[in-house]
Amino acid sequence: MKKSDYYYLLPEHLIAQRPLPERSASRLLCLDSAQSQISDKHFSDFIDLVNPDDLLVFNNTKVIPARLFGQKATGGKVEILIERILGSDQALTHIRASKAPKPDSLIILEQGYFCRVLGRDNDLFHLSFQGDKSLLEMLTQIGHIPLPPYIDRADDQTDITRYQTVFAQEEGAVAAPTAGLHFSEEVLEALSAKGVHSAFVTLHVGSGTFQPVRVEDLSQHIMHKEYFAVREETVKAVEQARARGGRVIAIGTTAVRALESASQSGCLSAGFGDTELFITPGYQFKSVDALLTNFHLPESTLLMLVSAFSGYENIMKAYQHAIEQQYRFFSYGDAMLLTH
Repeated sequence: MKKSDYYYLLPEHLIAQRPLPERSASRLLCLDSAQSQISDKHFSDFIDLVNPDDLLVFNNTKVIPARLFGQKATGGKVEILIERILGSDQALTHIRASKAPKPDSLIILEQGYFCRVLGRDNDLFHLSFQGDKSLLEMLTQIGHIPLPPYIDRADDQTDITRYQTVFAQEEGAVAAPTAGLHFSEEVLEALSAKGVHSAFVTLHVGSGTFQPVRVEDLSQHIMHKEYFAVREETVKAVEQARARGGRVIAIGTTAVRALESASQSGCLSAGFGDTELFITPGYQFKSVDALLTNFHLPESTLLMLVSAFSGYENIMKAYQHAIEQQYRFFSYGDAMLLTH
């Protein structure tokens, strides 16, 4: 298949610019790919759609305030987006400026902080941050929530809590695992009370998740890297779900990428590292039986992933239905439940 096969026309007003007042007030499109059936529900119905034998696998990554604003010593404005933290004071970053800063040049940040350019790593800049606080402490003080490029506004106080899942724990993401944003404490408590099991993986979502596929031939696409970790307790939880006949339901495409990356030997194993797994139609899923996800950008790798999971024609039909029914799209938008 080609990149252009994954294009769809989305009216701009359907791109959610802000979260709904309540996390779980979203709508839920349900797609049964085996029957090619679509139904319209609300996210609160998710509790009734899962069984006590099922296992929900969440991504517990935590979004860091990864966007910084500053200026060069010569006065030119600079915008920095942390892509990956390398230690207490270094990071790989994207830099937006009228002219790319040279190695050893200084960038002055807010509140007296500054950083130095150590070098380049392809499109990324290797920076060293200097001050009396660690990089994470500095980001907490002067960093901004890195809202996706299709959200056409500056971040505000609301985003500090709402562009973060209620179960976020492991700092390192520069984009939220958005399927998890629909879960409130009350929904999690209701699922637990029903006896539904849960487990966690970590995948630090990078800004590459928003990067367009630039080649028409998908076999030529170079997938971005993201750090993931699957722990032994999660492997055991998956084995127990299988033993009792329950489904493994991934909460978000990032949970899918973590689970499937840890299953490349043929079965799920504990492990961690960088994943470049690019899932397209024809891929055989090894550890995931159902998927809760948001709606994804046209021609994106995530749209290709859900097409691999539920079938290309099913997904394109479901997206057209969502547009006709005025669903809200992308990070702060509505959800889909994909089952077989």
